[in-house]
Formats: sequence, structure tokens, C-alpha cells
Amino acid sequence: MSFSTLTKDELARIYPKKYCCQLAELAALVRMDGTITISPEQRVGLQVITENAAIARKIFRLVKNLFKLEVEIRVQKRIRLKKNNLYIVRLLPNPQMSDFLRQIGVIGEDGSILPGIKKSFVSRQCCRRSYLRGVFLGAGSVNNPEGNYHLEIITNSLEYAQSLVDIVNKFPDLQAKVSSRKKWHVVYLKESEQIVAFLSIIGAHQALLNFENIRIVKGMRNQVNRLVNCETANLNKTVNASMKQVENIKFIDKVIGLEKLPPRLRNIALLRLENPDVSLKELGEMMDPPVGKSGVNHRMRKIEEIADDLRERMNVSGKS
Repeated sequence: MSFSTLTKDELARIYPKKYCCQLAELAALVRMDGTITISPEQRVGLQVITENAAIARKIFRLVKNLFKLEVEIRVQKRIRLKKNNLYIVRLLPNPQMSDFLRQIGVIGEDGSILPGIKKSFVSRQCCRRSYLRGVFLGAGSVNNPEGNYHLEIITNSLEYAQSLVDIVNKFPDLQAKVSSRKKWHVVYLKESEQIVAFLSIIGAHQALLNFENIRIVKGMRNQVNRLVNCETANLNKTVNASMKQVENIKFIDKVIGLEKLPPRLRNIALLRLENPDVSLKELGEMMDPPVGKSGVNHRMRKIEEIADDLRERMNVSGKS
């Protein structure tokens, strides 16, 4: 089961205590997944379609609690694609339907479709939380934090998407944005801290804890990988430098002999030949008296300069 589905299952089991919050959440669910139906007799009905049985039960319960309307749930099997179940919550045509549609903000007093969000649904913080929970249940998704951090809500109305962004961004530290994807408009959050904050706002506390646990483990794993990569790079650098130093020392020994070097350079050269795999710091600690890393590095540069000078002289004499 996906992380998004688990989050919705948790949210579908939350029932607000206040009437205003219940109405706000039902209004959001109907807005995202609802369709107005008109019978051959020109009677108006409504159906809300979802793939989640828990969400269908929640819509059914909210309608019954708030409006006492006749409502039924039907299950339909998809024929194509995933072939999963669709749950259709149907409100049958009745004389109270127009009043119901007005109360949940689908139509205005004149009977026209309302494009934005009814102010009474988001005037109070508790209602804003419930409304956003309904919106997420209806058309939201959140990626598994093991991958990329991404939470989105999809709608076919740019005006509604922009209104939704305004509602989300009323909460501190949230900065939702809108992008277009073919005929759809996507309200999204990409920062992990903002996704955690949004999950907290809509009441998905178990999902939030799971998200945070995965994010912490992922962060630690990334940090370990960075440290290992850094150590590997430093080790490669040390090995390559050591090989070059050994090569220079052997070249000097072959051309003029190490006995021609000053004592402090001869000593470090012999020590490097005996210990080709140790670091400069460790090499300095082996000397008597011990020499710091910078001192050893300085002597190795002198040895390199001598080797380069000898190579240049040999090249010049060879050309002559």
C-alpha cells in the first residue's frame, strides 16, 4: 500500500466535532470529486466517486449527519487500467438538493456554479484545517519520503487552485505554488519541512511520524555516504601522492644516490620507501624527533623539486 493511501486511510477516520468543520470538509470532498447529475425528468442529484472505501464511508456519514438526505453507496469495478473498485456515493434527486448544493458552496443564491471557495468554510482556523483535509482526501497525493519530497493537489480550475494556494499559505511557513499539467492545475509543496507542516495541519499525525522517521534515516544514510565518499577521495589522494613520492625518491636514488641528499631529506626519503602506505602525519610521527605534517610535506616538496630538476637536466643533455 502506498504512503499516500496510508495517509488517506488515516485521514478518512477523522471526524471533526464541530458542525462548521464537518460542513467544510464535506464541501471540499464534494468540490474535488463530486458531479451534479440531472435525471430525464430534469431532477438534480449528486454523486461523488472515490477509489477509497474509507473516504466513501466518510462522505456517506457526513451527509447523513448534516443533512439527513437519502444517500447510497455503489461499488463499481474498473474495466481498464488498474481494475480496482470505484465507490460511488449517490445523493438521489430530491426537493432539498438545491439547498444542499448552496450550503456546501457548489452553487450561489442565484443557482450559478461558484468558482472559488465559500468564505465561511475557511474563515476560522479549525474550518481551514478541515477544508484542506477534505481537499487532500479528494484530490491529493504525497510521495513516499524514500524518494523525492512532493505533495500535490490537482484541480481542473486555475481560479480554484489559486484560491487554494491562498488558503494553504495562511498557515505559517507554508509556501504552496501552482503549476499546470496539460488541462490540470497542480497545487504543490516540495520542501520536506512544509510537507510535514501540512500533514500536521490536516491531522495526519501517524503519517507525519512515519514521514519524519524515514526522512531522518534517509538523512543519516546520505550523510554516511558523503563521509564515505570523502574518506575514499582522501584515501585515493593520499595513495596517489605517496606513489609519486616513492617514484621521485627511487629516481633520485638511481641517478645520483640518496646519500647525496641532505640528511633531513635522506631520512624522510628512506622512511617513505619503507612505509609507502602511511599518511604524511603518520610518517612525521615515525621520525626521531617527530616532525609535523607540514614539515614532512615541505621536505617532500624539496625532494620533488630535486627530482624534477634532475629530469630536466637529463632531458637537456639527451637533446644535446
